[in-house]
Amino acid sequence: MKNVFVSLSLFCIFVCCSQDKDETKAPVITVPKNIFVADPTIFYNDGTYYLYGTTTGNIANGDGFLVYTSSDLQKWSEPKGAQNGLALKKGDSYGDKGFWAPQILKYNNKFYMIYTANENIAIASSDSPLGPFKNESKKPVFETGNQIDPFIFIDEDGKKYLYFVRLTNGNRIFAAELNDDLQSIKPETLKECISGTLPWENTQNTNWPVTEGPTVVKHGGLYYMIYSTNDFRNPDYAVGYATSQSPFGPWEKSSNSPIISKKNAGFNGVGHGDVFWDKANVMHYVLHTHFSETEVSPRKAAIIDMEFTGKELKATSNSFRFLKN
Repeated sequence: MKNVFVSLSLFCIFVCCSQDKDETKAPVITVPKNIFVADPTIFYNDGTYYLYGTTTGNIANGDGFLVYTSSDLQKWSEPKGAQNGLALKKGDSYGDKGFWAPQILKYNNKFYMIYTANENIAIASSDSPLGPFKNESKKPVFETGNQIDPFIFIDEDGKKYLYFVRLTNGNRIFAAELNDDLQSIKPETLKECISGTLPWENTQNTNWPVTEGPTVVKHGGLYYMIYSTNDFRNPDYAVGYATSQSPFGPWEKSSNSPIISKKNAGFNGVGHGDVFWDKANVMHYVLHTHFSETEVSPRKAAIIDMEFTGKELKATSNSFRFLKN
């Protein structure tokens, strides 16, 4: 009887200790973190979304471009680039500082990254969206001047156009037809498109008005240029658009601009992004915001849904969300 009593006591102690141990075990909770990139772009290929941009977090933007991946636009990976998270690494292509505003496109079974470095524009290529993107010549598209924020648009007839910002009496948006090698322009086609002339485009009334970050899409026979205005440090940094019947203009600015601003997004400094379509063919605009109400950097990546209503382009305010991993 004594042995039975001892056994039962030991069993109760074991059970109680086990219960106490289980009750005190803290659950593992993963808190999603903001992704800190500015001037972002999202490229979709073969079931995967790839996010690139100007790095504003722990890695200086002099190192190149990180790339994040997602299968659903909800959960993003840590940087997945071929070279320690970088899709393009300094030394493999043109430039040694100021790596800004990349765009990715697929052309003739290769992937191309057009980007800014040293306040000029260059194009690198790779066999994978993860890189490594390289340009053996290490030469920019333009031999003279300062230009940033490139975007390539390929029209239905196969002609290729480079839209970019030239730093001359303000940040002004220009266009030129690209040669088929995607490395040079046809100089005779170079033309200015848009500058900051409206009150919402220069809320601080500066002597250097800013229009930048162009993206061009075609819908219903019209060309739509989506662009950002004001200095990126200005809380009024915002997104508007203009339309044209030609890739070169003349461009008619929408009376509904800005279509994305702190008023409908709810955050300061919203702008400079890119359009993309998801797996369900829903149109989105990926952009950045200021870090907080009082701090500009590091800037946060976010997306907002967009749609065409007739000839009008609109953003869906309640669809705004930050990208997290």
